Amino acid sequence: MNSLLETFLASGILALILTFVRMGTAVMIMPGLGDSFVPERLRLMIALALSFVLCPLTLKYMPAQVPGTFTLLMLVMMEFIIGLFFGTVARIFMTALDTAGMVISISSGLGNAQVFNPSLAMQGSLVGAFLSITGVLFLFAADLHHLLIAGLVESYELFPVGAVPDSGSMAEFLARTVSASFAIGVKIGAPFIVLTMLIYVGMGVLSRLMPQIQVFLLALPLQILLSILTLMLVMSAIFIYWTTQFEEGMVFFLKSAG
Repeated sequence: MNSLLETFLASGILALILTFVRMGTAVMIMPGLGDSFVPERLRLMIALALSFVLCPLTLKYMPAQVPGTFTLLMLVMMEFIIGLFFGTVARIFMTALDTAGMVISISSGLGNAQVFNPSLAMQGSLVGAFLSITGVLFLFAADLHHLLIAGLVESYELFPVGAVPDSGSMAEFLARTVSASFAIGVKIGAPFIVLTMLIYVGMGVLSRLMPQIQVFLLALPLQILLSILTLMLVMSAIFIYWTTQFEEGMVFFLKSAG
């Protein structure tokens, strides 16, 4: 009886530790739950709570016997790498909004207006900070954080405990994810690129017709005003498109990784 209890406790504690390593690493950097404005203690508590709740679901993926010290350290290291990979992929999809904000800021003449972006914990464009913070709001409003948590559970099917991840495939997928995220950001900022091009063409024609007018003094205020009006008009379309692309990207990641 005592041996069975000891075995159960040992396997349960091992499962909790390995689950916490993967969950905690992913939660620390994934968007929404792992943003810089979320206190570290709160992120740690969220990761620990998720580990306790999801441990019964991940118990079947855990080794039946408690491994030796070296094997246990290797398991912890691999779980850390897998959690880091999952959280990084989710974070890269989130940076599409910051890329779009930078494109919009440069196109609207606000490229030099740099502010602190709390979502990325670094300096960024004014529009990028606004889009990133609003994107976190849409992330929770659309229940996409449920997709991230469900993806963590599904990751045990994709990356079994004890299996060595393929570093080449992981690096290739990260490169494709960065490329897709950048493409999404440029597509979001495409209307502003076209608007800026039209303004510059119009100002070029005006400077040829009326050389005495200082077109640069007229172009920048007009460019900022039209960009703000365009942003007001396309705001809902931006977040609908980004939310759809974020969901499709995460689902594609889970399918392709498997």
